[in-house]
Amino acid sequence: MKSMKATRFRKFKNLLFLIDVLKLALTAFGGPQIHFTMFKKHLVQKKQYLSETELIELNSFCSMLPGPTSTQTITTIGYKIGGPAFAFLTLGIWILPASIFMGTLAIFLTQMPLDSPKIVFFKYLQPMASGFMIYAAYKFIQLFVTKRYHWALLVTTTGIGIIESSPFLIPILMLIGGLITSYINTRGKVEKPQVIQNINWDKLAWFLGIFALAAIIGVGTQSRLVLLFENNFRYGSIVFGGGNALIPLMYNQFVDYKHYMTGSEFLAGIGLLQACPGPVFSIASYAGAMSMKDYGVFGQISGMISATVGIFLPGILLIFFVYPIWNQIKKFAPIYNAIEGINVIAAGFVVVSAYLLFLPVELNEENMLVLLGTLFLLLSTKVPTPLIVLGCILGGYFF
Repeated sequence: MKSMKATRFRKFKNLLFLIDVLKLALTAFGGPQIHFTMFKKHLVQKKQYLSETELIELNSFCSMLPGPTSTQTITTIGYKIGGPAFAFLTLGIWILPASIFMGTLAIFLTQMPLDSPKIVFFKYLQPMASGFMIYAAYKFIQLFVTKRYHWALLVTTTGIGIIESSPFLIPILMLIGGLITSYINTRGKVEKPQVIQNINWDKLAWFLGIFALAAIIGVGTQSRLVLLFENNFRYGSIVFGGGNALIPLMYNQFVDYKHYMTGSEFLAGIGLLQACPGPVFSIASYAGAMSMKDYGVFGQISGMISATVGIFLPGILLIFFVYPIWNQIKKFAPIYNAIEGINVIAAGFVVVSAYLLFLPVELNEENMLVLLGTLFLLLSTKVPTPLIVLGCILGGYFF
């Protein structure tokens, strides 16, 4: 009887978690840095599905992997709560609203000429997004930069990130930051290394097998659907730094090189992305649908699905392989102490993202008012994020 009650309670708690994931998927605007603060507020402080320390550890773990960090973080929470099948369910609920939203808008935009009056109401979304990112940088610094030498790491990371924008720099600096804090915090201590057991090599085989098979079939058939899957699977496998690193790669591939869409069509998607909750990698759903614009509505839906599955699948396959290993080694003192440095480096790259997102914003009174107003609302009030976004869209339409 007690066992049956425990099972029912666990299923009920899992259902509540999935409902909370759906709520976040519909309201989590602003990218992975803002997502982290929302995960902390809703999943840790309100519902206590995990502790703040566990969330920080998972975010650090996912920051070291290629792919969409916030998506991998919430998927790993699902994995922690209910195992692999539950992780897939968590992933699906998290990405579905954004993917449908972005894919549907791509289909809508192809039904009429893409002229400026049609997207005029997006004109304040960029300064608004810049305000969101500056707020995220402030929260990350407040949370992770707690020691004097952390500031040295933060400033160095920010300077290097601004000068050199390569996404491959992110894991290198995270490794260096982790090594520095690990050395500082564990020097003089001797600890026997952990022995890693029960490695799931089959999960790695699936990851590598799909990667190779998609490339072979794509080259052999030149099917646009397969190529979309292969391109997005490759990006999901190698891109560090989230959507800010993904977007220029997609622009180069789908606009400059393959000419699947025009620059205006792609940039319209970037504007729409600012008004879309959920993962920034949902830009792939937009690109997939837009890339199939010559194949009719059914072709566009197929392109959206192909690109969406391609961009998000590598991240969860990597989690299934790496997370059990991480669970075994994270309590080893040098590894545990490295998390501190990884988080500081991550905060540095949030500052870099805030700077890079601010650069294209035209310096005029209206944009500065939107940016500062967004910051004021986030720092001083409890106005829900969707209302801020809606206000900026209406402001762009009427003013």
